[in-house]
Amino acid sequence: MKNNFDTVCIIGLGLIGGSIGLSMKKNNFESKIIGYAKTEKTLIKAVERGLVDNAEKSLVKAVDGADLIILATPLSTFRPIIEEIAPFLKKGSIVTDTGSAKFTVLEELKDLIPNEVEFIPGHPIAGTEESGPESGFPELFENRWCILTPTENNSKESIESIKYFWELLGSKVEIMDALHHDKVLAITSHIPHLIAYNIVGTANDLANVTDSEVVKYSAGGFRDFTRIAASDPKMWSDIFTYNSEAVLEMLDLFSNDLTKLKKSILKKDTNMLFSSFEKTRNVRKKIIDAGQDENKIDFGRKNK
Repeated sequence: MKNNFDTVCIIGLGLIGGSIGLSMKKNNFESKIIGYAKTEKTLIKAVERGLVDNAEKSLVKAVDGADLIILATPLSTFRPIIEEIAPFLKKGSIVTDTGSAKFTVLEELKDLIPNEVEFIPGHPIAGTEESGPESGFPELFENRWCILTPTENNSKESIESIKYFWELLGSKVEIMDALHHDKVLAITSHIPHLIAYNIVGTANDLANVTDSEVVKYSAGGFRDFTRIAASDPKMWSDIFTYNSEAVLEMLDLFSNDLTKLKKSILKKDTNMLFSSFEKTRNVRKKIIDAGQDENKIDFGRKNK
């Protein structure tokens, strides 16, 4: 499948980076795919699984001649990576990323990107709790949203090229302001993960409940929390650091609503509790109707 990038370099070959490579292969991209990872073990596995065409141990060699460079590593690695590769980036190339926070990244990298290179931040809203080169699969991005947060310095042609790239992977693409993206993701993704990490930690710390009881009697809701809390600790530590302002703003709103529920429970106000639960159930119905229920999405792993 023809796109605007003859050579694509994927930096980071875990779930997201690996899935990008596999999806490009599945959709018959004509691009040459070069991969980079920190460890030789990951590079070997990436080649074995066909995530990339070639794997490089050197960042400089990996980006040599690349038309598109994709940062699929934790947010805290972006700056040192760009500092290392900036002098070697091809003129007219585009750098994009897959990170879950945008505004701080733009601020951190804006003075590091060469004038002849464009940085167009991206965020595929897709993933699982798995990580590593074994976790990628080609259907990950199909019918999922990918948000791009370009700036006024980006050309329309480059934005369209990145948009088309993600569409070829099966994604629905939305253009959004970076700050707005961070607020939206804070409430739809980051706060739920924070709650999951916290509630699993609380259960583990209960003095009068044993570990075996937590495991044995976990109902569906708690199992869902443990699944989310199994996500990559490094990635999520970075997300809360890089999107701290939006997360704290949304956390204040959540805390206020939680206080209202606590008061309703103390007062045994059944009507208030019912009204609140009914409202949130209707929101859940809208999510399902919009096709966002993950149980309706084929993650391509049914036969694995």
